[in-house]
Amino acid sequence: MDGSSYRMTAMNLNTSLLKAVSQFPDRVAVSDGMKRLTYEELGKRVGALVQVFDSLGLAAGDVVACLAPNCQEYLELYYGCAFARTVLNPLNFRLSPLEISSILKDSAARVLVAHSDFKELALEALADLDDPNITVLWLGSIQKPEPQKAYKYEPILLSKWGAELPDTQAAPEDLAQLYYTSGTTGNAKGVMLSHRNVATNAAAAIAELSLDDSETWAHIAPMFHLVDAWAVWAITWIGGKHTFMSYFKPEEALKLFETESVTRTALVPTMLSAMLSSPSAWEYSYNSLRAIMTAGSPVAPDLVRQVNDIFRCDFVQFYGMTETSPFLTVSVPYARDLNKPGHVTQEIRAKTGRPLYFCEVKVVRENGEQVARDNLEVGEIIARGPNVTAGYWKQPEITARTIVNGWIHTGDLAVIDEAGYINIVDRKKDMIITGGENVYSTEVEHVLYDHPSVYECAVIGVPNEKWGEAIKAWVVLHKDVRTTEDDLIAFVKERLAHYKAPRIIEFVDELPKTGSGKIYKKQLRDLSWQGYEKKVH
Repeated sequence: MDGSSYRMTAMNLNTSLLKAVSQFPDRVAVSDGMKRLTYEELGKRVGALVQVFDSLGLAAGDVVACLAPNCQEYLELYYGCAFARTVLNPLNFRLSPLEISSILKDSAARVLVAHSDFKELALEALADLDDPNITVLWLGSIQKPEPQKAYKYEPILLSKWGAELPDTQAAPEDLAQLYYTSGTTGNAKGVMLSHRNVATNAAAAIAELSLDDSETWAHIAPMFHLVDAWAVWAITWIGGKHTFMSYFKPEEALKLFETESVTRTALVPTMLSAMLSSPSAWEYSYNSLRAIMTAGSPVAPDLVRQVNDIFRCDFVQFYGMTETSPFLTVSVPYARDLNKPGHVTQEIRAKTGRPLYFCEVKVVRENGEQVARDNLEVGEIIARGPNVTAGYWKQPEITARTIVNGWIHTGDLAVIDEAGYINIVDRKKDMIITGGENVYSTEVEHVLYDHPSVYECAVIGVPNEKWGEAIKAWVVLHKDVRTTEDDLIAFVKERLAHYKAPRIIEFVDELPKTGSGKIYKKQLRDLSWQGYEKKVH
């Protein structure tokens, strides 16, 4: 094999499964409820799925959409599409039928793999789509496949049993996945990720996190989102075990840690908070657990302490975007910092982190110059590297505005310290200007989370004639706990400058969430600014 062929193979996602089947054929690859699959069996199922796609007339570059909870078949689809050189489009099952049909139209999907849990949602979306050429493969319990071009997933896969897992040589730049953003910043956009993008991220994650072949990964965060999906490739590459939770429930997630001897998982902070607050949190030993990772929004330092106290494992925060496959930084301390006092390493692990291997990450001023490494000057995070998307599906104008001279502009505001650790202070759109002063919503949120009564919170700027924007907090309290608006405002004023304290606090039973579980601040902002023209910061 010449050098160019090796480079191509190294950036081919299929390499990870081919390696696992070759080196670990008898090792358990999948544990999904009562189902167990070895890597040899997983390889055979993926080989059969590739033949199914071929029998349906799919060609390289065709799109296969998936509407399903976390399950073994999702893992098979990620690989089946990669080997068939088709493109997997994971769908957020919390979307409306109209939103799903819009994505199916935009992507020109040829196949929809849908779970019976979402039968009505899928059929409504298909009815609106009105496309006689789309084929449906049904997962789960379906008595009669419909509409006309529909099949049950398991029987059609078994009809191709015996097919070899192809040694496919997809090019690094071949499109592998198409993720539509949740729409927190506007209309959903299709993010294009290539084999090179996703394989680079997986390889870097293995190195940065010191993953090895004894790992058991729990797919708890939804597999339609890259908070979890990156682990499909990384864990397979090292020959680890995949276990699944269909839908997040804190008590069941805690039990899964114990019953499956889970070593690692990735969650959004709201999921982790729910697990730490569960009465069941102290019932298990967590002897196998090595690290819990979070992504999606900055975390309060107290969350790191709770992870150490209850789970007795490392905490790792990673930061990135769908557009970056997804890692840009990890909060793994440099070796020189590992022997520092515990409270120092906890602070490091609560930061956004240091740049991932293969990535260039900068924090810059509006003129493009890098900010001072003083942990004070705020700038925008920009990045470039082989894990960064080439752009948005059929949206060259948005691509050109987002990726400038090869650098993706994230819209996230951050500081960087002398040691090179980056820490996000806010999204550009979330920064509040009140009375001419800049206030970063995450700073206020972190203080509120320190109050023993606060379970969840979200802070934004709302219209105010005198101040331009007033700081408002939406707060969810812990069960059976009460506090007052005045108490929380006073609590913040004791810890921050008075102008940073909320002027309004609204107590609610729950906060709106995106499909991945992040707090959906855009919905709160849109409601608050209805009838006003929001200032652009």
